Amino acid sequence: MTIAPETPTTGHEVAVRFSPDGTPLAIRYDGRIWMVDPDIHTAHWFTRDAWWEHRTRVAVGTGDVVSVEYWHVPARPSGANAELHTFMLRREPLAEHWQLESIS
Repeated sequence: MTIAPETPTTGHEVAVRFSPDGTPLAIRYDGRIWMVDPDIHTAHWFTRDAWWEHRTRVAVGTGDVVSVEYWHVPARPSGANAELHTFMLRREPLAEHWQLESIS
C-alpha cells in the first residue's frame, strides 16, 4: 500500500533506525527506506496516555505506561532526489514498534 503525502494516515507500523544519541536516521515504510535530513530540525516530545481508560489494572513493575513518544522528522526516499516529506511518528507506552501517524 502506498500513501500519498497529501493523504493523512494513522496506525501503519514503521521501522526506525536511530543514531547512538537517539536521533532518527532512517525510516522503513512501504518497502522503501526514507533518509532523515540531518540539516533540518526534528522535533521530539512526549504526551501522556490515560491508561486507566483502556486498562483497569497495571502490574507493579510494568514500566512507564503513560508516556506516548513522538518524533516529527523530515525525510526523503534514499537514493533519490525526491521531495522532502515530514513524518509524524508515534510509539505507545510499552510498545516495541513505531507507528506512522501522518506524512505531509
